[in-house]
Amino acid sequence: MDSVRIDAWVWAARLAKTRSQATAACRAGHVKLNGTAAKAAQPVRVGDEVRVRLHGFDRVYRVTGLGTRRGSAADAARYFDDLTPPSPAREERPAPILRDRGAGRPTKRERRELDRLRGRLPGDEFGPRG
Repeated sequence: MDSVRIDAWVWAARLAKTRSQATAACRAGHVKLNGTAAKAAQPVRVGDEVRVRLHGFDRVYRVTGLGTRRGSAADAARYFDDLTPPSPAREERPAPILRDRGAGRPTKRERRELDRLRGRLPGDEFGPRG
């Protein structure tokens, strides 16, 4: 077996709780394979780089093994190397952005300011292009 579907790999590597959640993440554009958005049936091979947006944070993985069956966490750890840069220390993190309760949804201008503070470009889930 030299390749598997990316949604099956994401599920087997325990990055998604269910196979359908892994497929939905691919459809939503939260999974990128070698820098491009991945469709659920796209093949993933050993050595590929997979970026996954989980719980509002971007994670970067290098594929080291292929699997289609979900096993224990120890088995899943053999399928990838975590290349995610460490999060900044507590002192370096910007203060949380607080809004008044009941203020409603942010305006377009406020949303752009929030994205700028968080270091994201609008429409790009994985930060600045590089």
